[in-house]
Amino acid sequence: MQKLKNAIIEKDSHLEYFNIATSVDCVIFGYEDRQLKVLLIKSDLKEFEGLWSLLGDLVRPDEDIEKAAYRVLESRTNFEDVYLEQVYTFGNVSRHPSGRVITVAYFSLVNIKSHKVALTDNELHWHAVKDIDQLAFDHKLILDTCLCRLQEKVMEQPIIFNLLSEKFSLRELQDLYEAILGVPLDRRNFRKRIMLKNWLVDLNEMEEEVSHRPGKLYKLKNVLKHKALSKKPVHHF
Repeated sequence: MQKLKNAIIEKDSHLEYFNIATSVDCVIFGYEDRQLKVLLIKSDLKEFEGLWSLLGDLVRPDEDIEKAAYRVLESRTNFEDVYLEQVYTFGNVSRHPSGRVITVAYFSLVNIKSHKVALTDNELHWHAVKDIDQLAFDHKLILDTCLCRLQEKVMEQPIIFNLLSEKFSLRELQDLYEAILGVPLDRRNFRKRIMLKNWLVDLNEMEEEVSHRPGKLYKLKNVLKHKALSKKPVHHF
């Protein structure tokens, strides 16, 4: 008959394994001035002095990982009820100078115009993703990984509408897709592909006070809005 051990014995025999920290890092994407942006904060570690980092924190001993991600979003930015998706776990042994820290990465999509950043002690700013070449820790790798996940999903799921105002033109929508994908898109093919998805409602309204020829205004179908704006994280295993 198998002899069972209790949890205390298990811990005492593997103390080094139970002293590994867990953190969450949030890649918060926004869109402004035809650029995909990410919210960054100045690192407060001397080892990364002068470098920017993603928003993140250690998971508290009595805290679920998912709740830690929401805590980071709400306490550091005052953002609530935004799209949040779990992307990947990063566990390189030397990724944190203080010791072994395994981090779970999330990305979030927010409308910069409707979400005002709550400033903290350190500098907190939106940065154009295309201009970022170095971050603290392994945060550039985390950013790139989350961007790839976003690029994979935007043509298949209506999550992109979290970055736009409720009403938008097809020109604005194409500009957003081009900013995320990093490539120019053929206007005719893009509009055909979007319309085939049956995501949009024609509002029978036109743009106003624009420097170009006014375009029709659309919105996301109500039946899709809850899914696109869902606060519940999507998990990947």
